[in-house]
Amino acid sequence: MSSARATSSPPPLIELQGVTKVYGHGQAAMVALHGIDFRIGRGEFVAVMGPSGSGKSTCMNILGCLDTPTGGRFLFEGVDVGRLTRDQRALLRRHYLGFVFQGFNLLNRTSALENVELPLIYRGIPARPRHHAARRALAAVGLSDWERHSPGELSGGQQQRVAIARAIVTRPAVLLADEPTGNLDSARSVEIMELLTAFNRDQDITILMVTHDPEMAAYAGRQIHFRDGRILADADGKERQ
Repeated sequence: MSSARATSSPPPLIELQGVTKVYGHGQAAMVALHGIDFRIGRGEFVAVMGPSGSGKSTCMNILGCLDTPTGGRFLFEGVDVGRLTRDQRALLRRHYLGFVFQGFNLLNRTSALENVELPLIYRGIPARPRHHAARRALAAVGLSDWERHSPGELSGGQQQRVAIARAIVTRPAVLLADEPTGNLDSARSVEIMELLTAFNRDQDITILMVTHDPEMAAYAGRQIHFRDGRILADADGKERQ
């Protein structure tokens, strides 16, 4: 192909370039990340693994715009997130990211439907389209008949399904899942992982999942292993110093 017709390839959805994170100062400083580099393309399903204190949660907080690097760059669709204001980062988080947590993080005194509507309320979506979108999201996780139930009336697996519906109701580009099966038994864990896999496959949602469980990580197409604030191995399995 001639240079006149050549077109540049789109940037990766997510890119970290030499990202460091240091907490504290002087002798009390603790380095959580030592120059992390990786790229994640749109539609990938990535499991992030490592022992406690390995840096994986710090990395995920940066990717979720909940924290900022001390050094290096975090690019989202080619945009340097570090150059955004706090309000701009909040907008990026609100419009492009969805979150699922180990502890579900549902509001106990509201119904499943109302929990799923919350991100849409923050966006200022009017009531009618908000209700419609929330019902569609609950249907997508198999809870059409449970929309009026409060979290206390749902099993752990059902609560996590509500949490996933809340995360995907805004149709995010990226779903960040922090130990999404950590509070569930084996059967419910498999159900949740199959659900996440379906959203990744059918809706092209990029998923980044922190997990300690190799069986859950096996659902991902790529695994990134952290140790002592560095990447020990990526999908290619190559050991790194």
